[in-house]
Amino acid sequence: MKIYSYFLMMLPLALALPASGTVLVSSPTNGQTVSSTVQFSATANTTTCSKGVASMGIYVDNKLEYVVDGIKLNTSLPLASGKHNVAVQEWDYCGGATLTPMQLNVASATQDSIAVTLPLSGSTVSSPTAFLATASSSCAKGVAATGVYVDNNLMYQGPGSKLSAQVALAAGSHTTVVQAWDNCGGVTKQQVNLTVGGAASKTIYNVQSLSGWNQWGELAPLDNICNAPCNNQVNWSMNQNNSSVSLSGNSTQFNLGGVTPYSDVLFSNPVLGQGNTQGLNDAQHLILPAIHNFTLDTEVYVTNLSVTQSLELDVNWYANGIGMEWGTQCNHLGDQSWDIWDNVHAHWFSTGVACNLNNAAWNHVVIQVQREPNNDLLYQTITVNGVVNNINTTVPPFSVPQVWYGMTVNFQMDGNVKQSPYTLYADNMNFTYW
Repeated sequence: MKIYSYFLMMLPLALALPASGTVLVSSPTNGQTVSSTVQFSATANTTTCSKGVASMGIYVDNKLEYVVDGIKLNTSLPLASGKHNVAVQEWDYCGGATLTPMQLNVASATQDSIAVTLPLSGSTVSSPTAFLATASSSCAKGVAATGVYVDNNLMYQGPGSKLSAQVALAAGSHTTVVQAWDNCGGVTKQQVNLTVGGAASKTIYNVQSLSGWNQWGELAPLDNICNAPCNNQVNWSMNQNNSSVSLSGNSTQFNLGGVTPYSDVLFSNPVLGQGNTQGLNDAQHLILPAIHNFTLDTEVYVTNLSVTQSLELDVNWYANGIGMEWGTQCNHLGDQSWDIWDNVHAHWFSTGVACNLNNAAWNHVVIQVQREPNNDLLYQTITVNGVVNNINTTVPPFSVPQVWYGMTVNFQMDGNVKQSPYTLYADNMNFTYW
């Protein structure tokens, strides 16, 4: 944070210096009734300071709760239920300030809920079927367990609020129910109707801990490939078998640094086909041509969101001269949304889904994609911390050399304007295909 903008943000509302500017708040709106986590989006300008806007902030009941440098603000804040006086304010480089006041009414916390990521209701699946869900509860003691009923029979039950299970299902139509039990005696459930057919799904567990990871730098502005040491233009490291910041006791630490702004590091593991180190090289070419559905399910710990330009998670498929990259990134310091990759035109475009990751905390991210019968790529859903976002966007594939054969899972870190060093951790990274 700039020293001058830091000084400005310390001024209370009553001492704000006169200025002529605008703070345009697009979300929320004055008088709106909102949920307990409020999404704030705003932009600012000034007409009296030639140096422009230094920073923006959010006051809640006269207490400064959030500050960011620049002319744009996009963040979410938790607010207690009830009425609140809120002000979104800008400070310019000349000592002036302008604010937009509003009143918000925060609704009482919702009751128990369960968000099912997989499978999608009404879909045709294989057996065993992957079930992924996250439950929340208003019970102070939290969620005790989650489970799966198939045609009124309990087929799986596990502890905690997160469900990740493979359930064997007979061919045909089934009514399944994903259910959660809290520690106060409450129950919540969601029905998922399925038709079972096709080949069995397979899961490669804990990809973050596997051998075979490749890694290289990408130098801005043209993303030129750079192999270490890269003259310190971009540097990186990857440390597996981490237990200090971990959910399973076996996370992987990823680090990025260097001196060239906006440079990146790409970590890639060939989970199927050429280069695979786990005995899945598919030498007879039997696996890859037959699979069409892919789910990448991982936990990511963000250590410093303020300098994390973007976090990218990719699934790639290559065979018969056809290439497919389901590129998905949280473009946190860019358009502040989840972006997906256009293979043909080689550029990112926004899904319109805001990227709101938790800082200094674990984030559960699930990417579900599909290879269509004509080899188009379908982006189905992006689920973050239990919130399912339907993307349902199709893009064409691109051409690759005929000798390319396999699938990779990618984890990429992007540098910001200062190439500020930062660290991410990945854990429980599971890749399912069928």
